[in-house]
Amino acid sequence: MKVRSPDLSNFVCGGFFVIVGLLFTFGSVGLGMGTSVGMGPGYFPLFLSIALILIGIAVLGSAFGSASARPSPVAWRGVLFILPAPLVFGLTVRGLGFVPALFITAFLATFASTTMRLPAAVLLSVALTVFSTLVFSYALGLPYALFGSWLPRL
Repeated sequence: MKVRSPDLSNFVCGGFFVIVGLLFTFGSVGLGMGTSVGMGPGYFPLFLSIALILIGIAVLGSAFGSASARPSPVAWRGVLFILPAPLVFGLTVRGLGFVPALFITAFLATFASTTMRLPAAVLLSVALTVFSTLVFSYALGLPYALFGSWLPRL
């Protein structure tokens, strides 16, 4: 029986998740746990770190069962359009306001797909903006300025 070597990228990523999860577990132990009803400051970080450790163990396990020898290529369109989108939102939400910043962010992120066309990108961005505005501003009542000071008053 031939023994295969582990997939190095999954092995390293899984190990990294486990190590980071353990570090956060040890960091949250000194904080008060509280109960499920009255959570202390260490409750949520502890459960997140446990989840991260479990994900790391799953990724480590997949390193030994992976059939591919070569890693898949990097999706550069996704890197170029998805990663800057939250930065664009963060830099424009105060000046433009929630609605225009969210529309620009969603519109920018749609170009990560090679199949997205301009009419569909605009429609998706408008739908996401309307839905998010209804949920966050009206249903949840979060105090976001819908339109900011960079825009002219009509």
